[in-house]
Amino acid sequence: MKKLALVLFGLFMTLLSLVAQTTKMNVQVLVVGGTTGGTAAGIQSARSGAKTLIVEQTHWLGGMLTAAGVSCTDGNHELRSGIWEEFRQALYQHYQTNNLFAGWVSETCFEPHVGDSIFKSMAGHEPNLQVVYGWYFDKVLKRGNKVTGAVFINSKGEKLEVNASVTVDATDLGDVFADAGVAYDLGTEDSTQSGESIAPGKSNVIQDLTWAATLTNFGKGADKTIPVPPGYHAARYYCSTSEAPCNGQPYALNTQKVLDYGKLRVSKGAADKYMLNWPAHGNDAYLDVVEMKPIEREKEYVKAKNITLGFLYFLQTELKQPHIGLAEDEMDKGLAWVPYNREGRRVRGEVRLNIDHIRSPYAYTLYRTGIAVGDYPVDHHHAQYPGKVPPIPFPKVPSFNIPLGALLPKGVEGLVVCEKGISVSNIANGTTRLQPVVLLTGQAAGVIAAKKASGKEKQFASGIRIREIQQELLQNKCYLMPFVDVRVDDPAWSIIQWVGLKGLIKGVGKSIGWANKTYFYPDSLMLNSELMEGFTSIYELDAYKETNKTPYVNLAQLLKLHQHLKQANTVITDAEDAKLRDMNTNLKPFQLVKKNNQAPLTRKEAAVYLDYLFGSFDKDVCLDGTFCTALK
Repeated sequence: MKKLALVLFGLFMTLLSLVAQTTKMNVQVLVVGGTTGGTAAGIQSARSGAKTLIVEQTHWLGGMLTAAGVSCTDGNHELRSGIWEEFRQALYQHYQTNNLFAGWVSETCFEPHVGDSIFKSMAGHEPNLQVVYGWYFDKVLKRGNKVTGAVFINSKGEKLEVNASVTVDATDLGDVFADAGVAYDLGTEDSTQSGESIAPGKSNVIQDLTWAATLTNFGKGADKTIPVPPGYHAARYYCSTSEAPCNGQPYALNTQKVLDYGKLRVSKGAADKYMLNWPAHGNDAYLDVVEMKPIEREKEYVKAKNITLGFLYFLQTELKQPHIGLAEDEMDKGLAWVPYNREGRRVRGEVRLNIDHIRSPYAYTLYRTGIAVGDYPVDHHHAQYPGKVPPIPFPKVPSFNIPLGALLPKGVEGLVVCEKGISVSNIANGTTRLQPVVLLTGQAAGVIAAKKASGKEKQFASGIRIREIQQELLQNKCYLMPFVDVRVDDPAWSIIQWVGLKGLIKGVGKSIGWANKTYFYPDSLMLNSELMEGFTSIYELDAYKETNKTPYVNLAQLLKLHQHLKQANTVITDAEDAKLRDMNTNLKPFQLVKKNNQAPLTRKEAAVYLDYLFGSFDKDVCLDGTFCTALK
């Protein structure tokens, strides 16, 4: 009996120990991953009033911008939007210059540790936000078809259980929505999947990842040569620069130019630093790890680390750069904490953005639901896959926006997606995956999650009121239409964004190298044909008779259109009529030059008058971009 009692007591103590190792928390919004998108989602959710928790596996915030060491950013240099611009302004302040064009790959290059400190400072200023580090996602908590939180595990085997009204999947590879049983796509697609005639064909192959590093120039005479990494083969790095041995076509640039590709702006007094993220026979790697548990991927990731160390060793020995070594003051003694994952699972959302939507936005309606913008061309990395990859086309695209429905998984409640797992086609992922775009989709996810957590969205049949989400994003100076020639400091900026979202005045998209554009042309005269095209796509004008004899829009025509809609609609109030009578006074903040009613209007002037005169006739939009019932 005594032995049995001791055994039972031991079992009891073991059970107590197991219970003690599980910590439980309750929040309104849980963000799984302090990644690029997750950091923005958490900060914005807290700013939008929700009690928010970010759970991150490293001890850094910012994901690919910081912990993954990809601190030369791609795209959106002129789209100064939301948290992306807020982050850059903090960089400018730290470096005491607006010129971060240190490396030739990007106009925004910085030290990873500086980016991490900025994001932590931003997060620390939000009383509604808590961040916990060192926890890997383990599994979803779910009740019926509603995600109710998640369970995390750390390296000690301890568990953290978080219950939440809304969960944001901000993982690089889509781990949360996959565990929740949501349908997703992985790899390349055929046209029946993506709806694109140019889709390359179906395979499970995703883009190469990179285990980036930050290097330092220790000066001539220094020898920072590392030990030979496991599995090192010099031939893997042949042709990486014009000075490297090559059994084929050498890369056109010399070794210093290759290093300068990712040269970083450094803090005062620091030696030169370089981002080592070089695709041409460099340190890209292919690993098939997507379907593994997050904590189980660590063993496989060692292979990618060794490829990067091998490239460094090749630089130091074959290319005679022993003075270039790992920056011991960056990340994990110069090596990234996490890989730069370019692609993972892509959720099947309420809508799917494909390359046709990006190339010809006005041929569709999804642009009306825009919540973030991007301008980078389509770019895929597949050189390290050991087999054959279907040829992926890189079509020319203008700048674009991302539809809200791409962040909402189909068939499950309580879950919002950001990062690279949003609902896009494989080809489109080649541009939506870039850092500034992901930061902005994360910010939008934060607004959506906070709205849903408040419970107010339940009163709407679609579960979400898109115009309210967009309004809050505009208040946070987020571009929803990628009009590059109208800046946030223009008094009419938000109005032009609204008019663009409605399609009343359309922009003109152009493919321009590595920074595509969409122009609003605010100072050009507004063509009558353009106005009527936009108007008839929204409003019923069957009984309207056009009397404007000029090719350009004027105020008399807009007043006539307003009268026509007013007679057909009963929502105009006396207060709104009074507002109209005081039009010139009310429009003073927009710095319009007073004109007679017959004078032609510029596109900017037309936008302001259109918003002022027809705001009462606005309609909300559904997730597919079609117009829903009138707002009350």
